[in-house]
Amino acid sequence: MKKKVVVGMSGGVDSSVAAALLLEEGFEVIGITMKTYDFEDVGGGPVNQTSCCGLGAMNDARAVAVTLGIPHYVVDFRDSFEQKVISNFVSEYLDGRTPNPCVVCNRDIKWGELLKKANALGADYIATGHYARSEFDPDRQRHTILKGRYKLKDQSYALWGLSQGALAKTKFPLGDLEKPEVRALAKSLGLRTAQKDESFEICFIADNNYERFLKYQDPALESAVDGGNIIWNGAVVGTHRGFPFYTIGQRRGIGAFGRKMYVTGIGKERNEVYVGGASDLERSELTASQLNWVSIDPALAPMDVTAKIRYNDVATSARIYPEEGDIVRVVFEQPKRAITAGQSVVFYANDLLLGGGIIDSSK
Repeated sequence: MKKKVVVGMSGGVDSSVAAALLLEEGFEVIGITMKTYDFEDVGGGPVNQTSCCGLGAMNDARAVAVTLGIPHYVVDFRDSFEQKVISNFVSEYLDGRTPNPCVVCNRDIKWGELLKKANALGADYIATGHYARSEFDPDRQRHTILKGRYKLKDQSYALWGLSQGALAKTKFPLGDLEKPEVRALAKSLGLRTAQKDESFEICFIADNNYERFLKYQDPALESAVDGGNIIWNGAVVGTHRGFPFYTIGQRRGIGAFGRKMYVTGIGKERNEVYVGGASDLERSELTASQLNWVSIDPALAPMDVTAKIRYNDVATSARIYPEEGDIVRVVFEQPKRAITAGQSVVFYANDLLLGGGIIDSSK
């Protein structure tokens, strides 16, 4: 009897090819596109109907399913997405932090709600088009995550929140492939998405305007936070539009100082934004919480790792010091630029993803 797998089909080329490869392997494949929000609920106008929740994306996923001869369904996860992803995104910005909604979506929606739906359908696995790998390590007795072999597209960073139970039911068909190979496969199979452009913005902010989005979610926000002070070396040097509209490392919107200046800190309590030069962004240490250890048991002693502090960061040498309360202190061999509260720090040993957590502070 064939094993059954549910593939999360976003309407892009990666998930399209993931479905095709699993079909070739002999799986019974079901395509599911997740409806996670409505454009009228996030504002900005439906400027990107090809994003994962646009009508164009759903039509592309359906067309690929027809070409492959597999069933395709659209499932409604709007309530869960609002409660677990969008609400978290807004509350983090209002707390002076900069969240990574893809991490939350992967954990709570793709490997939360979608996995529940797959179980209800009697599926053995779920699969996505992520460029990452997962294996069971008999020595550790754990399911592990490894970087995708195509390092230019490796997406393991955003997967650190997945549980052992989720990984036991997960397939990553693209883990050993490069993006040009995926496009070539899609073209050879006659898939509609073969040359489709990639989308890099956050799906529910299709116009990539975070400030507009936050104001749309909270119409009273602008009047509540507008006009706070910009602080440089302890002195007031200007006013800003409101602390939620700034993030560490930002250059635009802070005024002209005759030199390159950046946001170096957010002061929620006093509605202050702190600025400084490039060297003021350098930090050698951070603390992180909300930890999840993926490929190893929880760290109980200091450990040498390589660590990334954002998706496009290069993993560099660091030492982890576990502390009480499920917190780690991470000390980098060389300073990192613009360590940002709310973002994820992810730990590796070569290609093996050890685990990760949410950054709380840095110094």
